[in-house]
Parts: sequence; C-alpha cells; structure tokens
Amino acid sequence: MNFFFAGGLTTLLLIGLPVAFALGLLAILGLFFFDGGAFSFSAIPIISYSALDDFTLTALPMYVLMSQVLVVSGVGRDLYEMGSRWFRHFPGGLAIATVFCCLVFSAISGSSVATAVAVGAVALPEMVRRGYDRRYVLGLLAAGGTLGILIPPSVPMIIYGSVTGESVGKLFIAGVVPGLVLTLAFMIFSSYQMRHIKDEPATWAERWEGSRQAIWGLILPVIIIGGIYSGIFTPTEAAAVGVVIAFAIAFFVYKNLKMTTLKKIILSTVKTNAMILFIIVGAKLLGYTMTILQIPQMITQLALSLDVSKWVIFILINIVLIILGMFLETISILVITLPILYPIITSLGFDPIWFAVIMVINMELALISPPVGLNLFILKGLDKRNTISEIVKGVIPYVIIMVAFIVVLSFFPEIVTFLVDNVE
Repeated sequence: MNFFFAGGLTTLLLIGLPVAFALGLLAILGLFFFDGGAFSFSAIPIISYSALDDFTLTALPMYVLMSQVLVVSGVGRDLYEMGSRWFRHFPGGLAIATVFCCLVFSAISGSSVATAVAVGAVALPEMVRRGYDRRYVLGLLAAGGTLGILIPPSVPMIIYGSVTGESVGKLFIAGVVPGLVLTLAFMIFSSYQMRHIKDEPATWAERWEGSRQAIWGLILPVIIIGGIYSGIFTPTEAAAVGVVIAFAIAFFVYKNLKMTTLKKIILSTVKTNAMILFIIVGAKLLGYTMTILQIPQMITQLALSLDVSKWVIFILINIVLIILGMFLETISILVITLPILYPIITSLGFDPIWFAVIMVINMELALISPPVGLNLFILKGLDKRNTISEIVKGVIPYVIIMVAFIVVLSFFPEIVTFLVDNVE
C-alpha cells in the first residue's frame, strides 16, 4: 500500500501532471482500490470544501497581494539604495547591503519569489557593474531570497499552522531570531567572500536621505511583526493591515500604481493563490485517504518502534526533506509530508514550533536545490547571461551554511523558543 502511494505519486509527477491534480487523483485511486470504491467518493466534496474552510488561510491571499504590490511600487529599489549607502565602505559592502535588503523585503512580503525578483533586479546589474563576480552575486541573491519564507510573515508558516493547528502567531515569532541569525551569517560570509571590493563611503547626508526614502519599507515590517507580538492584531488582521498600507504606499508615496498595473497585480495574485489552494485541496484529499487507511499511524508506530535514538529519526527526516526539495516546491512538500511527520515529531517529544523552523529552513534549501529550485530559475530569468550551473556553484556555500544552522538549532533550540514562550 505504501509503495502504491509513493510509486504512484512519483509516476504522476514524472509524466508532468501538476502537483495538485497528482495528489487528488492518487487520493481517488486509493479510495477506489483500498476503501470500498464509490461509497467513499461521497466524502470528496466535503473534504475539498473543509480544506479551504479554514480561517487561518484567510491571511494567505492578502500576504501574496501585499508582496505583489510592493514589488511593483519600487520599495525594493529604495531599500537597496539605503543599504548601499550605509554598508558600501565595508569589504564586500554591496553584498552586505544586498542581504540587508533581502532581510527587510522578506519581512514585508513573506515571499521568496518576490524577494528574489525585487532585490535581484536592482542588485545584480549594480554589483556586476562595480566588479563583483557574477557567480558570487547570483549565489548570494538565490540564498538571500530564501529568507522570505523564514522571516515573518511567512506563507509556509501559515500552511504549517493550517495543517497542524499550531498558532500562526507563535510560528511567525519563532522565525524572527533564526531569521536574523541566518541573515547575519550570510552577511559575514558574503563580506568575506567578496572582501576585495570596497567603495568610497557615502556622506552622512546621503545616508540619511537614503533612509528617508526607504522609511516606508522599514516601517511596514515593524507594524506587522510588532502588532502581532504585542497582541494588537492577529496574523490574519496583520495581513489586512499590510495590504492597506502597501496600497497606500504605492498610491500616495510612490504614485506609480496605475490601473493597467493593478490588473496585472490582481491576476498574478489570483494565479499564485489558486495554485497554492489547489495543492492544499489535493493534499487534503490524499491525507484523508491515507488517514482512513491508517498509513500515518503505521509509519508513526514504525518510527517509534525502531531501536534508535530519536535524533537518528530526526536526521532521516531532514534527509528526506532535502531529497524532496530537489524535485518539489515548498508548498507541495509541506502539505504532503506534514500529516505524517507532525505525529512522529510530537510523539518523539520534539517541540512542534521548533520543528516548524527546522522544516522551513529545509524548504529554503528546496528553493535553491537543483533540478527544480525555484530561486535558481527566477535568477536565470533576470538576465539571459545567467546560467543555472553558474548559480548553483555560487549557492553551494550558502547551502552548507543552512545545513550547519540546522545543526546549531538542534543543539540550541532556545534560539527558536525563547521568544515564543512570551506569546499567547
């Protein structure tokens, strides 16, 4: 039975069937062959409806819309310019500025793709023009873009909370310190890697002017994260507030959001959300089928019956996630694996909030892992001179940093949990 689901999913994906439909079709076939056929089919519309009848998911389309508006408005350009003026006199200063810009833009978009596009479009030509090695720059941008799914607000954290029932507010807060630590590690390494380049320092007047122009990009994450942490509003309400502020910034500050652009933003938002929600429905159907066939229970019992340390199982889980990340995108991995992994993790005594951060870092690795790492193709599309092999070579050191960071979090889970303990 396990072979049927594993082999069936692999086959359907290899023949090119979209992930959402592969999951749904496999669920229907599983019901037909293993649970009484047509009698079980009556549950399909009920399960499909209940998959989306979740208040937690309300935040998802709003965060996607907010990221689309911010990409178009030019916030990323101003953030990069500000970072350049403050950091360019350090060794590899523009690399530090790029990571800083990725950090801030991640905190206002929650999207890896939006971060890679917005920052990459500005930073890549500027850094190459100033003599930075293209391969190093591409690796930095690919890795820096992944911060978008760890720094709150985070779409994968919303999915994790929806599937597991964990508090999205706690999940958001859990990503703050790990996100900052990983950002600092990227800054230190990129500065060392590109240390041979150092520009003339900007004047203090230029720095303050750059900060003034980027102030709206700096204020928005403070409002979102501060509002959630202080209890002023929930993560879903924060998404609504973020959308309103993003539109206000685009309309009244940058004044570059026209009706034709607005149409493109809305269509792009609808397509992105439809893709994610279809995957959730397909995964929910597959999860229902596997649950009534008791597959997660059998896998959990098998894991618990193994005469090995729980850390061996934890390592195996991470290896599986890394392998899946080479072939599937992040949302698919989360909705497919969480119904199985969550019971195992909680049964072994691991903190589920801590594991959420571990899992999201694995999803960051998925975004830059060939052959289907999304950020690799995003950067390739920014400039026809960019090649996948060049991007992969540049990103390898950051993959090593992320894997090492997972090891650090395993030894020091307090990096994740100490802020979460103060959140209701």
